Amino acid sequence: MGELSVLAGRSIVLGVSGGIAAYKSVELLRLLSSQDARVRVAMTKNAARFVGPVLFEALSGQPVYMDMWRENHEIRHIDWAREADLVILAPATANLVGKMACGLADDALSTLLLAVTAPILVCPSMNTHMFENPRVQDNLKRLSDTGLHVMAPGSGFLACGDTGPGRLPDPADIADRAAALLCEKDLSGLKVLVTAGPTREPLDPVRFLSNPSSGKMGFALARAAEHRGAEVVLVSGPVQLADPLGVKVVRVTTAREMADAVFAEAKDADMVLKAAAVSDFRPKTCAAHKEKKNKADTNLRLARNPDILKELGKEKSDKVLVGFAAETRKLAAYASSKLEEKNLDMIVANLVGEAGSGFGSDTNKVSVFYRDGYSEDLDLMTKDQVAHAVLDRAARYLPQAE
Repeated sequence: MGELSVLAGRSIVLGVSGGIAAYKSVELLRLLSSQDARVRVAMTKNAARFVGPVLFEALSGQPVYMDMWRENHEIRHIDWAREADLVILAPATANLVGKMACGLADDALSTLLLAVTAPILVCPSMNTHMFENPRVQDNLKRLSDTGLHVMAPGSGFLACGDTGPGRLPDPADIADRAAALLCEKDLSGLKVLVTAGPTREPLDPVRFLSNPSSGKMGFALARAAEHRGAEVVLVSGPVQLADPLGVKVVRVTTAREMADAVFAEAKDADMVLKAAAVSDFRPKTCAAHKEKKNKADTNLRLARNPDILKELGKEKSDKVLVGFAAETRKLAAYASSKLEEKNLDMIVANLVGEAGSGFGSDTNKVSVFYRDGYSEDLDLMTKDQVAHAVLDRAARYLPQAE
């Protein structure tokens, strides 16, 4: 399906140590494998008290490395360390963190870690008081100071009954940081502004005009740009999506609120990706109280909302400006017209109603139209893959790329 994910074909070692959160490592393994990463598991003997190695072997299709003395004389810790593109430690217990900070190696996993030259992502998981212990904090700082990437743990109710920081980060967040670490930083030093989701135009306190946009495409663009090293600002209408990691998110409701936020952030942006489905019209008046149906005026008077993309095009300067269009017919004609009218570098368009494409879907099939008149149809891809494909093409218009 279309272009490969960032993790496709990459060799990842998943290190599992003996904490109760080890069961979440199974879900992390599934997520990484679903993106076509080659994952091999190295675990401590204590980890096997929580989750057996057979499960990891079945899901990864690879042998688990747990005992240096039962490996048929292979120097597996050196081979795996040499071949790894990334090592993820999830969960990383206080004991494993301490051994790493001191350079100790007394089992298969800790020995492997001393031989690794690839990036290491440390995902702490332990009791709150253990995590907050000054010695553990000092060890984590030492790991960060020596170039390892340490994620902040989640906070909440723990299995031991305490409440606070110490939970293993969500497996989806760990997979996200893995992709970020392995992604080329071709947008480093640049500011990318993305818009996403619908806008809502109130008729009264309980009714509004809107559209079915889920925001998934815009959020995927923001996530991909952050992975590629950009400073990212995401201006989003009302959606049910969590903020992407490492991204400044500005939440708005109406088209005029989105316009204010976009114009403020666009002043120093190098690239603007306008993926939001902005309402073209708003009710001319908004009732102060809920309109009763037997008294409401059935003739709805509308006012035009600001055309954010067109206004950006007027002040484009050397910004890269990318528009998005969802159409029900005449895709090429309408997209090309918007491209010219709004002074865009490129526009990404799709037909609403096509299988696997459009509002709410996790996949999209788009066509890309360029300012020089060229166009291309991309394969059906996940929206994360579409996001990287769009950024690949948009980056060609950056001043340093010309």
